[in-house]
Amino acid sequence: MAWYELSLQPDGDTWLVTAPAFKEVATFGDDQEESCRNGLDAILQAIAGRIADGEPVPAPMVDAPRKGIFAQLPLMVFLKAALYMILREQGKTRADLMRMLGWHREQVDRLFRLDHNSTLDQLEKAFAAVGTPLRLDVSFPQAA
Repeated sequence: MAWYELSLQPDGDTWLVTAPAFKEVATFGDDQEESCRNGLDAILQAIAGRIADGEPVPAPMVDAPRKGIFAQLPLMVFLKAALYMILREQGKTRADLMRMLGWHREQVDRLFRLDHNSTLDQLEKAFAAVGTPLRLDVSFPQAA
């Protein structure tokens, strides 16, 4: 999966939450658990805003963090953000992706809306179209 670091600072009776990768993320929580939930929500909003504005999205950590406080991205958000980052890196637009897939504009636009329930099949086709096939890595428990 993918993670972004959170920074929690006590602020009176609440906790101030920021995310070093996103200067625009600042939120609060009554306790550390609520602060982490609010931090993840703020990161999701920041990613959605950056995609909507055509701004870069910082790459998340893809190796499980060992120390610190981190927000784990939902899988579909990670895939949508990754597709966006790959398109930007390749200098391609949504219109280019639309032509590569032979899809309508709205179908492609939905791939980049974090609140839309895109299917894994749709994202898999989009990644293949940009030359980055999806790979899945699952750690299975060792047989006894």
